[in-house]
Amino acid sequence: MPTDSWVNETLYPDWGQRFLVKRELARVQSEFQDIMIFESYSHGRVMLLDGVTQITEKDEFVYQEMLTHVPLLAHGEAKRVLIIGAGDGGVLKRVLQHRNVEKAVMVEIDGEVIRLCKEHMPDIAGDAWNDPRAEVIVGDGIDYVRKAEAGSFDVVIVDSTDPIGVGEVLFTDEFYANAARLLSDRGLIVNQCGVPAMQAEELAETSLRRGKVFPDIWAYVAAVPTYVGGFMTLGWAAKDAALRQVDSATIRARAEAAGILGQTQYWTPEIHTGAFNLPPYISKHLPQQG
Repeated sequence: MPTDSWVNETLYPDWGQRFLVKRELARVQSEFQDIMIFESYSHGRVMLLDGVTQITEKDEFVYQEMLTHVPLLAHGEAKRVLIIGAGDGGVLKRVLQHRNVEKAVMVEIDGEVIRLCKEHMPDIAGDAWNDPRAEVIVGDGIDYVRKAEAGSFDVVIVDSTDPIGVGEVLFTDEFYANAARLLSDRGLIVNQCGVPAMQAEELAETSLRRGKVFPDIWAYVAAVPTYVGGFMTLGWAAKDAALRQVDSATIRARAEAAGILGQTQYWTPEIHTGAFNLPPYISKHLPQQG
């Protein structure tokens, strides 16, 4: 690709954003998807999957911190964490920042994503790949959760593409039923549910599916600039409704004990608790209110 050309994101047919490319770093058609990584002028290095922005160096911390720290600190005693997707390694890094985590298993279906991010976006994961608590599996997350032992994890974090193509199977009844089975008594699962201003049906449909097997269904929000359209929703499904009602002081104490207090760029105890307070245009798409 010539220098200073534009790349247009293709998420929506009638609205989008574009990046001015300083130089293209990688363009690979894997077994599963088209992967593009480039150096931008505005957002550092950027990765697109099938033409859709997945991560940028400029604001990846917002999404990664909220997808990770919120469920782990809401639980308070998470020792074993399962990550589905997240091939860039950013979620794995944040999980392993919690000193009380004993094991983090990451299952990414596309090994090319891991390879290319290690090569071209190494700062996203840092040293997480080499942490002895980490087990990184290139494989099918659906198959993994189907076979996982009951009660073997405290938290499941799903960092997938939208429910199209390779990510579609991570939004099914079977997946959530298996996730509920492999989670411990106070376990919970979180997953990205899109930008509701543009993808409200994604939040509504996945919430209904999760509600078939989890007693507490909700969502929380994060403002990620490169996920255009306003708030990104992160879906929440827990076995214990008390987990999303923990006060800021308790969250702060847990964060200090975990070793992450003061180490974040977006997450704070107050943002944690406030993120569950949804504007009506978002909460109306959830099957329960409260």
